Amino acid sequence: MAGNTKARVARRLGFRLVGLGLILFGCFIRVLDPYPVQMSRFIYFDVLQRISPRAYDPDLPVRVVDIDEKSLTTWGQWPWPRTQLADMVGRLGEYGAAAIAFDMLFAEPDRYSVSRLMQDPALTGLLQADPSAKTLDNDVAFGAEISNWPVVLGVAARSTDSGTIVTPKAGLVEIGDQPAAGLVSVPHWTPLAPPLGEDAIGIGGVNVSPLDGSGVVRRVPLLWSGPGGVMPGLGIEALRVAMGEPVYFAEGSQDEAGIMLAVGVGDFLLPTTENGEVWVRYRRDHPGLYISADDIMQHDDDPGLRSEIEGRIILVGTSAAGLFDMQETTLGEAVPGVSIHAQIIEQIILGDTLSRSDVTAALELLAFVILGMVVTFVMSRVGAVASFVAGGVAAAAVMGISWLAFQNHAVLFDATFPLAGGMANFGLLAGYLFVSTEREKRVIRRTFSHYVAPEILDEMEASGHQLQLGGETQDITVMFSDIRDFTPLSESVSATDLVTLLNALFSELGDQILFEHGTIDKFIGDAVMAFWNAPVPVRDHPVRAAQAALKMRKALATFNASPIMHGRPQIALATGCASGVACVGNIGSRSRFNYTVIGDVVNVAARLEQNCRHVDYDILISNSVYGEIGQKLALLEAGFVDLKGKSKPEPVFVLVGDRDMAESSGFKKLRKTHQSLLLAIQKRGTRAEVYGLCQECLTLASDIEPGLERFYRAIPGRVADFRAETRSGAAIFSHHSADDSGARVQTGS
Repeated sequence: MAGNTKARVARRLGFRLVGLGLILFGCFIRVLDPYPVQMSRFIYFDVLQRISPRAYDPDLPVRVVDIDEKSLTTWGQWPWPRTQLADMVGRLGEYGAAAIAFDMLFAEPDRYSVSRLMQDPALTGLLQADPSAKTLDNDVAFGAEISNWPVVLGVAARSTDSGTIVTPKAGLVEIGDQPAAGLVSVPHWTPLAPPLGEDAIGIGGVNVSPLDGSGVVRRVPLLWSGPGGVMPGLGIEALRVAMGEPVYFAEGSQDEAGIMLAVGVGDFLLPTTENGEVWVRYRRDHPGLYISADDIMQHDDDPGLRSEIEGRIILVGTSAAGLFDMQETTLGEAVPGVSIHAQIIEQIILGDTLSRSDVTAALELLAFVILGMVVTFVMSRVGAVASFVAGGVAAAAVMGISWLAFQNHAVLFDATFPLAGGMANFGLLAGYLFVSTEREKRVIRRTFSHYVAPEILDEMEASGHQLQLGGETQDITVMFSDIRDFTPLSESVSATDLVTLLNALFSELGDQILFEHGTIDKFIGDAVMAFWNAPVPVRDHPVRAAQAALKMRKALATFNASPIMHGRPQIALATGCASGVACVGNIGSRSRFNYTVIGDVVNVAARLEQNCRHVDYDILISNSVYGEIGQKLALLEAGFVDLKGKSKPEPVFVLVGDRDMAESSGFKKLRKTHQSLLLAIQKRGTRAEVYGLCQECLTLASDIEPGLERFYRAIPGRVADFRAETRSGAAIFSHHSADDSGARVQTGS
């Protein structure tokens, strides 16, 4: 049973190590953050916003003047003359707009200016105008008008050099270690036609994504790094102008350069990504946001329009299909780009801003690790079904946390990677469990016949031996045999080669056990447990067990000399044998049980095997086995040893050889000298006397069993083991006169 437990623990540990490896691999993938992982995260964030979009608030001080199809139909194709735009600016200013921001470019001079038309060679001689008209410039007129009002003009990022550096109008105060160093960089800005750049009170970038950005607009830079300095986005620049603030505040990390944490303007503070972008919290596009430019141009003084414009930030943009300013939001809508700037202003004012920090990403990774550990540990203990249930509960908890974080705190917590990673772990581990279980079943079917000798199997079949729970008490002999110094061997070969080596070794050792009619209980890592006299009676089972141990010694010597061990450390075995009464039968649950033995004799055999290192010999037998063997085999007394679980030291014996060796004159002489050595130790002879007898035994043993050399070299260091009368009144050896017949050692109390 102990062997089964160890095997189960080993399998469970191996399974958990596989699970841990999958978790570590998942963490590595998350740190790399490849494109599929990013996209799954973004799509999940889109789903969160679609489930719970921000509501439209008509009282927010933001409106968009839309140059729509109706306006183009009435006032002509785009671009309009800038004198016409100047008229629009004047009307908006008189309506009381807090700021007027143009989400359009004025990069080239107005082609409708009289001065430019007069210089056109194709029109020479066709136009009649007063000479003073040659100085009329629509850009000058437009600039003169916008200088009277809080107007913000837009510039766009471009990859080619415009030849003109655009200088921002607002100042920047950096708090922290150079937070602006990590902003999204723009190689060049489109210029503003003179004198518009000087006349506008604010300048902002109209882009809603970097130059290489495409698809859904999820994050928008609030500040850009450009050749002329830090350029604000159009929306936040319009807010600054409306508030009359001269500067922005860039809050960054105190410990690391180039990390932006938040952007402040006036009393508003907006959390950003480390490169100055803001996650846009979208709402559904609402017609209440828009005012047609045609309505502005048609009416000189309309109270309804005044109520919509007065005190509000007015963004001028276009939704006309031919002007190509439509962008896709996370809600799946195509909206004018200007409305995205408007939504950024809205969420700044509301304080309803989404946030996602490195701490959030770390918590996501922690959630993945916890979910993977739940799946791994539950599956390793109780199987795939319970693991699926536990994993489902954990996954639901992750989803709940993600939703609550978004709904209550506007935090973007990605649940896709923990869930996808957990499901991948579950699938791979379930497959691994299935494959390993099927493999184990095949091995069990193939190797069951190797547990017992063929004749025992025949007798079991003939007697109709039933596999059912329960057992019976009977006298048995138990053997434990373990590879000594297994760690150096395992470190010198690969795991695959080690399995191959162990299989070959246990095949050789198992054959010796089966030859002596033993039953192999189990293989426990680098050890084997066997017992005799069950499930069918075996005559002289202690002798059979001892003879099997001697055959295993010879088989090991042959195995060490085989090609498979070439260049590898030699293998040594430690074997312990004990006889006694035990319960033998099928032990376990109703659905799964093992045919094994339970009793104190099993523990004694295991402890004897462990004490081989202490005695420094490879085969130890208990006093009970010795009592049954007598002089049938070559045995020597090895003193008393402490066995775990026993209150008193127990006498043990070393098994030197078979019946032929026991009857040889050389061994008889060795045994006689050995008895003299023990007598000298018990009578507390001098150290020189004990040492001399040890040397004499060494000389005699060299021609009998080379393994005895270490045994005798260890005796001077363990003389206390042979003086048992000083050890809590334990039994002592009482020797008859040592003669050539080798009288049997007796024990008394």
